[in-house]
Amino acid sequence: MPVTITNDNREILLHDDTVFSAEMFMKPELVEQTHRMDYKFGKAEMKEFHFDGFMLGFGSASTNQRLHIESTEEMQRIGMHFMIRGEVTSHIKGAVKNLVTSSYQHNIVYSPESEEFVQVDSQPDIQMFALGFVKEKFVQLAANNGPILDRYAENVAANKPVFLTHGYTITARMMQVIEEVRHCHFTGGLKKLFLQSKAIELLALQCEQIEAETLRKPETVRVSRTDEEKIYHARDLLLANAQEPLSLMELARKAGLNEFKLKNGFKKVFDNTVFGYLNDYRLEQSREMMRAGEVSFTEIADTLGYSSLQHFSNAFRKKYGMSPREVRKWM
Repeated sequence: MPVTITNDNREILLHDDTVFSAEMFMKPELVEQTHRMDYKFGKAEMKEFHFDGFMLGFGSASTNQRLHIESTEEMQRIGMHFMIRGEVTSHIKGAVKNLVTSSYQHNIVYSPESEEFVQVDSQPDIQMFALGFVKEKFVQLAANNGPILDRYAENVAANKPVFLTHGYTITARMMQVIEEVRHCHFTGGLKKLFLQSKAIELLALQCEQIEAETLRKPETVRVSRTDEEKIYHARDLLLANAQEPLSLMELARKAGLNEFKLKNGFKKVFDNTVFGYLNDYRLEQSREMMRAGEVSFTEIADTLGYSSLQHFSNAFRKKYGMSPREVRKWM
């Protein structure tokens, strides 16, 4: 996939002519690769897995200036992108223009054309997860598996574009699956089987979310662009004060909304209540802390703002079906 990175003055910062063939990704063997970049304009690291037409990868990056990334992809594949932190704007020839994918959003894109343009503004900490399928594998998986996947399969088979008009919110279960991939403890053939199951699960979760939205009445999901920006700001304030949460009144005031717009808009944008979203975030953070080292459960509960260890344990069991102690045994 030849790639050219330029700055705002269209000066070339990096050019790479590497080309990948579909045959390489269709091989049955599990291949794991780590790619690292360290340049004046930024740094990046990406860990990738591919086998049998499946491609999975997670990575991090930082940039100190706006970058314009132009790539040419001769191999036709369907890409799903999960932006954990950060924001990128994509223009994919033959599919979609100015598709913005922000923190906690995901999308899916297929274009019969080969050109893609991505703009990345200066950002200190970009975290992402990517999932892709070679064209033939995707059609095989998607056909006859529900209205959304059927439509996608028909479009891809007919060389017609597939894309979402906006980013969808990454759900707590999607984040859990991504973390399970990141911390997979299997090796060899079992690892390949595990990664395949998680790729299919993420595809199913995305389609379930899209199908659910299409069933809603249009007027129930409309949020003005201005209010949407304020709701994202409210989300950022909510997470920044996760240890000592703001009240709905304080959050609404700081975000420039009234409480009604905050509560209803939050539900429409994130498909969750304000404090339901905070609860999911806290519990995902607790899993990260448990993986990071021997932190006591009391310390985790205190750090994340739970009123007691029992409150934390009850919330954890309700979400994951197991106690924190039971989950830690598997880490």
